[in-house]
Amino acid sequence: MSVIRVAILGFGTVGEGVYKTIQSHEQELTAILGKKVEVAAVLIRNQNKVRTIGEKVLVTTDFEEILRLPQLDVVMEAIVEQEPSFTYLKKAIARGCHIITANKEMFAHHGRELLEIAAQHNVSVGFEATVAGGIPIIQTLRQLFHVNQVQKIQGILNGTSNFILTEMREKKQSFASALKQAQENGFAEADPTNDIEGIDAFYKLMILSKMAFGQEPKWNEVELQGIAKITSEWIAFAEKLGLRFKHIATVSKNGNQVTGSVKPVLVAKDHPFYSIEGVQNAVNIVSDIVGSITLQGPGAGMFPTASAMLEDLIFVLKNKAETVLMSKRVEDAANSIQQSKGVWIVDGVYKKRTIHSIHWISELKNGCYLLKAAAEEIAELAEQNKGLISFPIYGDVERLNQKESKLAITL
Repeated sequence: MSVIRVAILGFGTVGEGVYKTIQSHEQELTAILGKKVEVAAVLIRNQNKVRTIGEKVLVTTDFEEILRLPQLDVVMEAIVEQEPSFTYLKKAIARGCHIITANKEMFAHHGRELLEIAAQHNVSVGFEATVAGGIPIIQTLRQLFHVNQVQKIQGILNGTSNFILTEMREKKQSFASALKQAQENGFAEADPTNDIEGIDAFYKLMILSKMAFGQEPKWNEVELQGIAKITSEWIAFAEKLGLRFKHIATVSKNGNQVTGSVKPVLVAKDHPFYSIEGVQNAVNIVSDIVGSITLQGPGAGMFPTASAMLEDLIFVLKNKAETVLMSKRVEDAANSIQQSKGVWIVDGVYKKRTIHSIHWISELKNGCYLLKAAAEEIAELAEQNKGLISFPIYGDVERLNQKESKLAITL
């Protein structure tokens, strides 16, 4: 029987998970592909670290040594940061290898270029693992949305930030305590900046935008807010109103303009993200025909990410090369998301009557209001009230219990 020979770049949590899953699912892969999948090489950084890798596998710190193998079919990359990953994958493509990556930062910056180079060499690129771990969102957009015109995508794309917000609410912890718990559980790095400031989710959102719309927002115009300033008092206040904080990434298209944001918002009980807790991820897609659908599942970890990479292994071996992430959609003004007013909670308002187009629904406590306004009006209100805190509410706000609202006034 002929063999498919694979190299794994990086042997951290993800790389090791890919290696173990290839071993444990050897028969399933053979049945699907008609060939045995064999790990031919593993690229490591520390030669002295003890690892459980088969004796016949080339284990090296030199990528060029891997490229010199007599047969190499697929390179699966699980390193962090843009370099040397980008350089390695370009060389692998030139060698005639299909490539699979879990590196969202690198792919957000260089994904289109890699796809174009791959098409020139008649090989394929798999990148399911760059966005939401075990959730098959890339395959869903790639295979199931040929006729549907995607209008908006929202996602909880970072399990660390979601875990922290869940711990703060369920266990009445401070942000610092919840972050420490996340680090002790292995959900957060020693430097958690990329997770809690939304940078990780930002890269994933850019990849989703290119998949859905064939383009992305201007990077410097994406609203980017982390969760570090959300206090346990705010968590409790929201809970009194029947709301929960979630760190949500959103991208939508209005006419020719694609806009995006990554920020903490409040979700009502009817919103699909209301019950997404802990390290779980979720993605909601709104399109013109099917309407709204939501996928949820584990967003990170050894085996969820390995699962995504193995599904990509099957994809790249069974499909033709793609030239771009996705062709640009034909514009249809009727299907675009229109700018509209939303419901917000704002705190620190002392000059509220100067913007007459805002609908002031109720005062929840001194200086804190439930109101209906457009984002531009909230920005204008913030200019007039320095230090204003504002959170949009997603979901059916009309269902907010009036008794709970009155109770909140006394807080």
